[in-house]
Amino acid sequence: MKPETFYSLLIEQNLPLSDQQKNQFERYFELLVEWNEKINLTAITDKEEVYLKHFYDSIAPILQGLISNETIKLLDIGAGAGFPSLPMKILYPQLDVTIIDSLNKRINFLQLLAQELDLDGVHFYHGRAEDFAQDKNFRAQFDVVTARAVARMQVLSELTIPYLKVGGKLLALKASNAPEELSEAKNALNLLFSKLEDNFSYALPNGDPRYITVVEKKKETPNKYPRKAGIPNKRPL
Repeated sequence: MKPETFYSLLIEQNLPLSDQQKNQFERYFELLVEWNEKINLTAITDKEEVYLKHFYDSIAPILQGLISNETIKLLDIGAGAGFPSLPMKILYPQLDVTIIDSLNKRINFLQLLAQELDLDGVHFYHGRAEDFAQDKNFRAQFDVVTARAVARMQVLSELTIPYLKVGGKLLALKASNAPEELSEAKNALNLLFSKLEDNFSYALPNGDPRYITVVEKKKETPNKYPRKAGIPNKRPL
C-alpha cells in the first residue's frame, strides 16, 4: 500500500490526515527501518508493506468504530514497535496511551519515536505484564487494553483483563483462528469475570483475513490473577 493509498482510504472513512499526521507516519517508517538494523523490531521493512501490515492494520479498531478520539486510557501490551497503539495515537491524538514491553531496547526506541513524532500523552514502561498488573497504579486503571498478535486468547486474557476498569474492553487483534481460540478461552474468561462481546471479522485491502475480539470486564478480577511471570504461558487457565 503506497502512502497515498493509505491517505485516500482514510479520507473514504472520513479520517483525512493533516500534513503533520502524514509526516508523523513517514517519520515513523524511517525510524522503524533505521532502528530495525540495531534491534529486531519487525520482519516487515518494505515501505508499502509497513503502511499496509503495520499502519493500516493497527488502526483497525478505529476503522471498526471501537475507539473514538477522546481521552480514554489505553494500554497496549506487548506492543513491540508500537503497534497498534501509536498509529491510533497519531490518528486520534486525544488518546492517552501506555505501553508495557519486556524488552528495554524496544522501550528506548519507543521513547525516541515519541520525541521525534512530538507525541504527548504517551507512557512507556519496561517489564512483564504479569508484574505490572499487580501494581495498584496499573491494575483496574484502563478503559481499553489492546494486544496485537501477542498470545492465544486463553493466555492473553490473563495478561490483560486485570488492567481494565469494570466495563472496560479488551481489543485483541488477530490474524487468524479467533473463533477456535475463543472456544479454548471460555474457562479463562469465566475465571476472570469477563465476557465475549463481539468478534469482528474483516479483511485488509489486499484480502488478508483479520479479526478483532472484543471482551468486556464484568467484575473486579480476583487478586490471584495474573499469576507470576511465565506461568500463564506454561499453564493456561
